[in-house]
Amino acid sequence: MTSGDRIQDRLLTDIGGKALFTKEIEEALLAGRIDCAVHSMKDMPGEDAPGLVIAAVPVREDPRDAFLSPQFETLAAMPQGAKLGTASLRRQAQALHLRPDIAIVPLRGNVDTRIAKMEQGEADAIILAAAGLNRLGLSHLPRALIDPIACPPAPAQGALAIQTRAEDADAPWLAALKHRATTLAITAERGALAFLEGSCRTAIGAYATLDGATLTLVVEALTPTGDRRFRREGQTDVGGPHGLSAARDLGFRLGEAIALEAGDALIR
Repeated sequence: MTSGDRIQDRLLTDIGGKALFTKEIEEALLAGRIDCAVHSMKDMPGEDAPGLVIAAVPVREDPRDAFLSPQFETLAAMPQGAKLGTASLRRQAQALHLRPDIAIVPLRGNVDTRIAKMEQGEADAIILAAAGLNRLGLSHLPRALIDPIACPPAPAQGALAIQTRAEDADAPWLAALKHRATTLAITAERGALAFLEGSCRTAIGAYATLDGATLTLVVEALTPTGDRRFRREGQTDVGGPHGLSAARDLGFRLGEAIALEAGDALIR
């Protein structure tokens, strides 16, 4: 269990961000105590840690966010002043952009803990990753799944990262775990993340889809209160030998366009 899992009484923005979910595992990998690590890709920083690489990305689970509530079918159905529980700045900002009249309640913990807190009345609804619910056999719980084009999820949400030491990146056993379509999509999403220097202190969503050789990417960044949203969409051809570079370049371009428009507005 990492520090990010153990510390549940403070927001990630206050205790070091997403690195708390990866740092200790990466230290074990570099020290040779383990030979590979499996991370939630959305917890990974935009750049590889020195000496380590993301050697494989398996097929992606459902990338969407899921809306859960004992009473309400959707975010739009919540009454004025209702409490939405989330520890994600992105989810907070996207929700407030659509519903500035609701209250955001900081809610951390694993899936069971968050659901229990909602059922105990700490929040009228919560938003969780559909992928996590599916992996836990809880796909029946969401009242609604949120449109990933209208409200893009966290970059690489639903994907796993198989991390190894750099010298082990081409180990034969990794070949069966690599899924090209997923890799192309999350490379574009993480390109935008890297350019915008995204962290738990920045509300960034990105979602890429592949149709043949055409990759389409939507990126958005919001102020924490959701009152301002900056959004870009674009496409690129990823069918050739340089497909990964093209995907990452698309993410960079859209991230750059957002950064130029937003200026200092996104700094929390």
